[in-house]
Amino acid sequence: MARKLNQREKRTLLFGAIVAVAIPVFAYGMKCCDHWRGIRVSLAKSEQRLNDIVVDESKQAGLLSIVPILEPPEAEETQKFLFRDKLHEQLKKAGIKNEPLSFLPARRTTKVPAGVPNKVLRIKCKGKCKFTQLLDFLAVLQENPYLLSVEELSIECDTKKPPEQRQDIEIELTVSTFVK
Repeated sequence: MARKLNQREKRTLLFGAIVAVAIPVFAYGMKCCDHWRGIRVSLAKSEQRLNDIVVDESKQAGLLSIVPILEPPEAEETQKFLFRDKLHEQLKKAGIKNEPLSFLPARRTTKVPAGVPNKVLRIKCKGKCKFTQLLDFLAVLQENPYLLSVEELSIECDTKKPPEQRQDIEIELTVSTFVK
């Protein structure tokens, strides 16, 4: 038969239960505080290292000249004309005599990472030029901010002429860009 607890025994049991709960909570809380303190110290050190970095303006300008500047893709109709105009300007600057640029239908591609537009617009270009003009064009093509890739490039020369007279070559080029 169980006897009733008096007031003092009830207080002792309540205090023991509170201490039994408080000790693990306190121990876990101290671990969390120590971990948080370590993270704040690490963050402060990282911020200090970042602030200590001296930026050499000439090196930064050199790096920026190497890295291509890419424009985010626009809606298909807008991107089509932006890309065509920039490509036509580059062809003209290289001295390539080209036929009017033709658009190939936009197509979806599945081989892109998540978050990257997956619709690709292609432009086909045919023209005549000297081989050195083609090389100059290909060298500056990376400056086109809308260019995704060169899909196809075919080069033909007239084999009926003697080698000394084979100055002009015919090219067929397909380039692509992302569109929304």
